[in-house]
Amino acid sequence: MRSQAAAIAWEFRRRHRWGIVAIAAYLVAIAIVKVIGLRFEFNDETFALFVAVPLTSMALYFMAVFSFGLSGDLAARQSIYPARMFTLPVPTAALAGWPMLFGCASIAMMWFATRFLGMWPARLEVPIVWPALLGASLLAWTQALTWMPYALPGVRVVVTVLWLMMIDTVVMIALDVKAPEWMMLAFLGPQIPIAYAVARFAVGRARRGDVPDWRPRTVSRRGPVAAFRSAARAQTWFEWRQYGRSLPAMVAIVLPLELALLFLFRGTPALVYETLAIVLTTPPLMAVFVAATVRQPNSPFTSTRPLTSASLTAAKLKAAMLSTFAAWLLVLIAAPIALQLSETLPLVMQRAYRLAEVMGTTRAVAIVLLALFLLMSSTWKQLVQSLYIGLSGREWVVKASTFGVLALLAFALPAAHWLLGNRRAMAALWTSFPWIAAALAIAKLSIAGWIAVRLRDRGLLSERRVAIGAICFDLFVLALYTLLVWIFPALLIHRYVLALVAILAIPIARISAAPLALAWNRHR
Repeated sequence: MRSQAAAIAWEFRRRHRWGIVAIAAYLVAIAIVKVIGLRFEFNDETFALFVAVPLTSMALYFMAVFSFGLSGDLAARQSIYPARMFTLPVPTAALAGWPMLFGCASIAMMWFATRFLGMWPARLEVPIVWPALLGASLLAWTQALTWMPYALPGVRVVVTVLWLMMIDTVVMIALDVKAPEWMMLAFLGPQIPIAYAVARFAVGRARRGDVPDWRPRTVSRRGPVAAFRSAARAQTWFEWRQYGRSLPAMVAIVLPLELALLFLFRGTPALVYETLAIVLTTPPLMAVFVAATVRQPNSPFTSTRPLTSASLTAAKLKAAMLSTFAAWLLVLIAAPIALQLSETLPLVMQRAYRLAEVMGTTRAVAIVLLALFLLMSSTWKQLVQSLYIGLSGREWVVKASTFGVLALLAFALPAAHWLLGNRRAMAALWTSFPWIAAALAIAKLSIAGWIAVRLRDRGLLSERRVAIGAICFDLFVLALYTLLVWIFPALLIHRYVLALVAILAIPIARISAAPLALAWNRHR
């Protein structure tokens, strides 16, 4: 038993030692601050910055590490539990139990260390035991649900998110009604053994190779099969079959649940608008999870195909575009039907009429179309903007970028809350926004220019294609700038600010870096 635990512990220590070192350094730092007697005037913002944000980031990191989410395909049907570990001479109970034990112990130790070493405000009464149990139960359920094989692509993300949200909702309701700690312990205590039973069943099923498949079967037909006109079209078809259907499938699963809220909240206009906003932001949000699959490193078999690195990257971009179109087609068809059936369409049209009265009918239509275009382009951008990270072939770069995004999200939410509630900070940001936008635009164009030179020098793109790409970027920027100038008068926003916004909104640098990363990984 000791050898089994040591082998699995070595697996986590070898692959994630630098993350563990960073967490230990944070705990040592806050311990030193407390020992030497530094005192801070705590408010909501400083507490979030020094305690809540690092604590949330570490919890998300542990959930990703101990569920093997940093190296698995969340949108696939297969279990994300590493297949290489199925060959170990250990029982299935050990494969499921030791990672869960290590994860729950780590997240509990992190909570207790932060609780006793962290700089908590004196006015804040913080529980001792049940938050650690909450973190352990969330991690255990994340492991159980992500290790389970599923019958359809994308179901894993939906099931995991909904189940964790349900646990969080119950806890938030209990906090709102000021439930005693024994009640919280009674609710959270059974979660870990139940999650272990589910995890053991999931790992056993995955170890046997038992992966259900509810996808429609293609009926073979007699006669010759039409060939692809080119290798590039064949690669695009392959990317669509492999990754393109994940986003529409995930949206199709989540969308009916969201639209059902319209029937529940049709008597409350504010909740109807919030539900509609959630529906419209679902494709970009789901695209964040699918992007982890799209940016998977290319296999050696893919590298031998008779296609250039630019063509292989272009196939991914085209498949992502088709996936975005299919996902938004579902939203644009289902949302009006649900609004009509739930009798909430008049509420939405009433808000649209108010916008038309203020801005004018033509400008109101342009604003709505621009918002839809930005949401659709954001969906596609989320799918492809991090391609260069996965195509580089460096596993540590992929893991570092994932952890960086999680840490940024954990920091951005309290920072945005503080910023919206601070008038001075908002005024300072609004005053300095042109300078910030100008610096970002200069950096973006400089990096894009350097990438264009590298693409030409390495023969990945000809000068003609580089010039065509630059012209297309300029045309998109000009079209967006013209539309923004027409919508927003110069009295509200200066035109040079709108030009900077248009430059920053159109992607070019990170997408252009994908062929470079693929070529470097392909021939190294």
